[in-house]
Amino acid sequence: MWNFVKERKAWIIGPIVLFLAALAAILLGSRGSALAPFVYSVF
Repeated sequence: MWNFVKERKAWIIGPIVLFLAALAAILLGSRGSALAPFVYSVF
């Protein structure tokens, strides 16, 4: 992945991947908590 970004100069992929990873962490972290109904209602 890093070589693809370097060769193609596709720097926009970095923030997208970071955002998706953060979103996945929030969803997985709130799965068993009281916040789960509120997080899932956003989507």
